[in-house]
Amino acid sequence: MNWKDEYKKLIVIVVIFIAAFSLPLTSLRFANAIFESLNLLKDYARQHVLLCLVPAFFIAGAISVFLSQGAVMKYLGPRANKIVAYSVASVSGSILAVCSCTVLPLFAGIYRMGAGLGPAAAFLYSGPAINILAIILTAKILGMEIGIARAVGAVAFSIIIGLLMHFIYRKDELVKAENAAAFETGDQQRPLGHNMIFFATLVAILVFANWAKPAEQSGLWYGIYSIKWVLTSVFAVILGVIVTRWFKMKIWKIIITATAVAGVGLVTKSAIIAFSAGVVLLSFFMSTAKSQQAREWFWSSWGFAKLILPLLFMGVLVAGFLLGRPGNEGIIPSQWIAKAVGGNSIRANFFASIAGAFMYFATLTEVPILQGLIW
Repeated sequence: MNWKDEYKKLIVIVVIFIAAFSLPLTSLRFANAIFESLNLLKDYARQHVLLCLVPAFFIAGAISVFLSQGAVMKYLGPRANKIVAYSVASVSGSILAVCSCTVLPLFAGIYRMGAGLGPAAAFLYSGPAINILAIILTAKILGMEIGIARAVGAVAFSIIIGLLMHFIYRKDELVKAENAAAFETGDQQRPLGHNMIFFATLVAILVFANWAKPAEQSGLWYGIYSIKWVLTSVFAVILGVIVTRWFKMKIWKIIITATAVAGVGLVTKSAIIAFSAGVVLLSFFMSTAKSQQAREWFWSSWGFAKLILPLLFMGVLVAGFLLGRPGNEGIIPSQWIAKAVGGNSIRANFFASIAGAFMYFATLTEVPILQGLIW
């Protein structure tokens, strides 16, 4: 018997028992914090999972299946054009649903395959911050200005950090560049133009389905909002054509999906429910398709969902318990937060950066936490 393992188990049991024994169930603030955590989870499930997360999972799955790694790697190598290398590395994470733990093996992989340290470090820094999942969710919840600022700031600082890493280890990089072998470009499974159309269609569905109502009920943005579901439907039809022609899916499956979406929409008068019906049917047909590419696309997307959703839901619960929702306090009084990080002073920014360095959030979890902090 391993007594160390047994003592660890005993300590865990004792800690859980003490926590359960000491639960302040009669405390109004504690009870309200639990209520706020469940309310925040409900809001996220209703507003962000179906329209925001699900399409992004399909994009992330498509990236991992259909893009040739060798073809991407040739732009990141030590002999590649520096402007191209840093530009590609700093923005490539925008279409990858990765968090800081997931991006580490990706960073190690591309670096070992020959990528320069500078571009690889730029990818490591920007990947978790600018994936399209996080940017869309940030802009939708915290406002377009913060969403744009996050994307631009992540790209700019990733390039600065990458250049600093290249400068610090420039001698090693020179040796690596001299010894670098020619990169294999890899065989594309379909023409580059087809891939561009495919990914642009997926991104368009994600963007238009989540197009938020602007404050002013006039102008271009409101005009797009008024026809958001028409635009989403147009790109959904384009996606149906793509999966039938390039993924060899039977056309009757697409017809059934489209008919079901239209029928559900007419009966329920809910675009979200109709959208969900389309996702469910398309997922089923992809998972059982004869085309290996279609099956791989679905299972890769499902892998991202299994990885991210449980962590996101737990993070939302914790954020709601600690910080509450906008206008509602959690277990931490708002005056404490205002005192520690209120304003834009050097002290407040220093405290926030140091505290954040000791915390780990799964991708997207930082959004509800920031939402609670700024409100």
